[in-house]
Amino acid sequence: MPRVIHFEINADDPDRAVKFYTEALGWKISKRGPMDYWLCETGGKDEPGIHGAIMAREKDWTTVNTISVPSLDEFSKRVEKAGGQVVSPRQTIPGIGYHSYCLDSEGNVFGILEEDPSAA
Repeated sequence: MPRVIHFEINADDPDRAVKFYTEALGWKISKRGPMDYWLCETGGKDEPGIHGAIMAREKDWTTVNTISVPSLDEFSKRVEKAGGQVVSPRQTIPGIGYHSYCLDSEGNVFGILEEDPSAA
């Protein structure tokens, strides 16, 4: 069954948000690549929970959860058939897989990710 595997916290000032979550919660946070995107490690291997990221705010989005799916194309169709929308094109994340942002029936943003370590 598809489940939440990643979160993204949208921030007006990502540097300020990184400082906040590092100090307030002790998360280990590191910048990934040239864009405004910081990976958040929220615990160790033997602890429950998921990791996420802090990113520069896009539109009026708040926190976005990403859900692992076996096929991005299949689940994009399922989202639309169920009354949602796919709001970003298929994006390749090298070494991770394929991702799109969607809206649910209530206007909430979420991501779907087909994991594929060979994605280039």
